[in-house]
Amino acid sequence: MSDVNKTAAADSPVAGGIGTKEQDQAAAGSQVSGNSSLLPTYARYPIALVKGEGSWLWDDKGNKYLDFMCGLAVTNLGHAPQRIKEAIVKQLDQLWHVSNLFHIPNQEDAAKLLTDNSSADAVFFCNSGAEANEAAIKLARRYHQKVAGTGRYEIITFAQSFHGRTLATLTATGQEKVKEGFGPLPEGFRYVPLHDIDALEAAITDQTAAIMMETVLAEGGVIPVEPAFLQHVAKLCKEQGLLLIIDEIQTGMGRTGKLFSFEHYGIEPDIFTLAKGLGSGFPVGAMLAKGHLIEAFGAGSHGSTFGGTPLAMSAVKATIDTIVGDKVPARAAEMGDYLMAQLREKLAGHPLVLDIRGKGLMVGIVCSGPIAAALIAEGQKRGLLVVSAGPNVVRLLPNLLVTREEIDQAVSLLAGIFADHTATA
Repeated sequence: MSDVNKTAAADSPVAGGIGTKEQDQAAAGSQVSGNSSLLPTYARYPIALVKGEGSWLWDDKGNKYLDFMCGLAVTNLGHAPQRIKEAIVKQLDQLWHVSNLFHIPNQEDAAKLLTDNSSADAVFFCNSGAEANEAAIKLARRYHQKVAGTGRYEIITFAQSFHGRTLATLTATGQEKVKEGFGPLPEGFRYVPLHDIDALEAAITDQTAAIMMETVLAEGGVIPVEPAFLQHVAKLCKEQGLLLIIDEIQTGMGRTGKLFSFEHYGIEPDIFTLAKGLGSGFPVGAMLAKGHLIEAFGAGSHGSTFGGTPLAMSAVKATIDTIVGDKVPARAAEMGDYLMAQLREKLAGHPLVLDIRGKGLMVGIVCSGPIAAALIAEGQKRGLLVVSAGPNVVRLLPNLLVTREEIDQAVSLLAGIFADHTATA
């Protein structure tokens, strides 16, 4: 155990070893205290983080952590990046909020940066990934009903996918656990297994409006979509008049080694969605669409009070300028290859490791059983923050400017955690 985290380990409910049922439950997160005014919607880890810089975080006890979570793929440029901070501080002295009933110049600027650097023609700004995906679903339906005149409304999504927590987006999600207790759910969604072309083709009806998918199923286990399958999906959409929606909430903004992950596949979606890394930690989401869909979202058809505020747009503009100008996606591809190579070398032949998969700096270590929570808890005790992607996958999401030395340190810690877990199992 590193000296810097001895205090955290002593106070941790999982101190003294990992692997028991009680310890796994504790690793999944502590319950809120009885005097908290917060609803207990999160199973929180027993850590209170108070400061961040680059790849590092500090808690309220002074313990230091190497962050390979990035707020769930949000802080793509590391914690508190200087250029983004300067842009936000400058905007704080000028204007914070006005209604979208007025023109917002830096919203126009941010939208143009996105369309200039993508295959999209128009942007709708909102506040989160769920809102961006909600807007995508609404746009697909409205296009078919108000522009194309087909009346289509059904959306096909995939098992193990994750698209958000609003009623429509949790219904679109291909995981039953997020839907429990929220019925009746909105109609109009069909689900098929990933990579099952026959099942996909059988699910398409004369009511199908769109196919919605991630290129890497992040929450579903860090599962990259096979290129041939996604290309076949794109072909089906074109042949049958369906819209292709790509959910880039977690994969976008350079995370996979391209600015947008669909660029790996040689396709252009009709709609794609962004959030997480788009504002470097400032809450913002966006839905981007091809030109033929613009007519479907006329004045009054959709809106967001806080979507595209001057403050949010200052963060977006500085983030895009940095990521594009500094060629950050190419660096993420290089560092992702290095991380995968180091993991495969250090964990080669380990009895608990079934696979190491991912794309760019989104990497999953697939374990032989539901031990992710225990491994994550031990990582916290040793000063490393990682996250799960299901009970048997440890997910690594370092910032895109992570150094080789930081990767070496993380891999060394992980190798020790896996070795010790094997010894005590």
